[in-house]
Amino acid sequence: MTDRPRPRSLRRRLIVQLLLFQAGILIVLGTAFVTYLVRASESGYLLDPKFTEVVSRAVLRDPGGSLRLQETDELVELRKDVPDLWFIARSDAGEIVEAGEIPDVYRQLAQHLDRITFADIRDTVEPFSLLAIVRRVTGPAGDFVIIGKGGRLSTTYALVILANLLVIPILVLLAIITAIVIPVIVGRSFSRLALVAQEARTIDVVKRGYRLPESDVPSEIMPMVEAINGALQRLDDGYERQRRFILDAAHELRTPIAILQTRLAAMPSDPFRTRLQNDAARIAGLAEQLLDMQRIDREQTHFHPLDLVALCRTVVADLAPLAIATGYELSLDEPSRAVMVIGDAGALERVVANLVQNAIEHSGGQGKIDVIVDASGTVEVADDGPGIPAAERENVFAPFHRLHPRDHGAGLGLSLAREIAHRHGGQISIVDQPRGGACFRLMLRLAVRETTVA
Repeated sequence: MTDRPRPRSLRRRLIVQLLLFQAGILIVLGTAFVTYLVRASESGYLLDPKFTEVVSRAVLRDPGGSLRLQETDELVELRKDVPDLWFIARSDAGEIVEAGEIPDVYRQLAQHLDRITFADIRDTVEPFSLLAIVRRVTGPAGDFVIIGKGGRLSTTYALVILANLLVIPILVLLAIITAIVIPVIVGRSFSRLALVAQEARTIDVVKRGYRLPESDVPSEIMPMVEAINGALQRLDDGYERQRRFILDAAHELRTPIAILQTRLAAMPSDPFRTRLQNDAARIAGLAEQLLDMQRIDREQTHFHPLDLVALCRTVVADLAPLAIATGYELSLDEPSRAVMVIGDAGALERVVANLVQNAIEHSGGQGKIDVIVDASGTVEVADDGPGIPAAERENVFAPFHRLHPRDHGAGLGLSLAREIAHRHGGQISIVDQPRGGACFRLMLRLAVRETTVA
């Protein structure tokens, strides 16, 4: 047998797709920013900030205190990158150092640099390219103002600036927000499905007629919910047809069984007639059990406080002749006061009667059968028979289960008894007892006594 493939998680798929969408948006935005920086660099919108830094470190003072230009390695490298490099450096005292082919208009402007600390000089026509800059800097020679034309901002350097100042912070922020928000949004979107799944887990044979809620279900999931509800309806219809068939069959069996019992009673008394009467009684009991199962399934049981001791007295009195005739001693051990429980008297009588009849049927035709009522709302039916192995104690509650191949089977008695007990909020189990036989324990809810405060 091959392993069933693991179902794919719709939630995980949605989260991954949303994250991929976010990544695509970031790629598009990043491409747009890079394109802008490249075009800005090519058109001269941006100027390399290294230009003023290199010049500030190249302007020094000689031993006499005059400004001079030192051909530093940085300046030599800058000249290679920018062949048309030019600049003028003017100190606060009016000292000037210059380099490159300086346009006349800027040479005249240099005389007034003491009045300017920052400026961008652009062309008068589009794309308004940056022609020169004015910056006030501080270097080894002190404070001075530089006017000049350096290199355009390189694409690589622009990308570094963009990554450090814009892209990386945005990526980190969006990643954090996405990792937190998207799972929350997807989880809330699937919350209704979780409620539907929780409702589905509560559906069983007892809650027939119940359907999955269709309100507030996403339209994509609605066809599946409707299909499940349709399947539940078909199952209910099939179960109802089967229930009706069993009920009708059990009713139809009652008449021929009654006729058979009447004819057997008219026969001469002998061991053969007794065996036939026992067989007919067993068939009649099975038919009644089928009817009881259908009544329990169909009718709404009415619960009210009742005396468990009185109920067990009635059952023991009714079954005492059968037990004695079969070879058993039937006794009732009861507390000195009433034990009030919540339940339906007729249904609980069938439970105790089924337990006693089971002991009569399977205890070997001799010994003692004790019905023990406890003040805690517990009834035990113990016998001196061979007992039930621990491995079979759950199986005997299955309909028509045979503990041994030659047994007649338990019919529906124990299955019916457990079903009635469950509907009363109780339970039936098989426990050990010192004398070794079978011991069935019925546990019921005690009635809450009402007290009046004067």
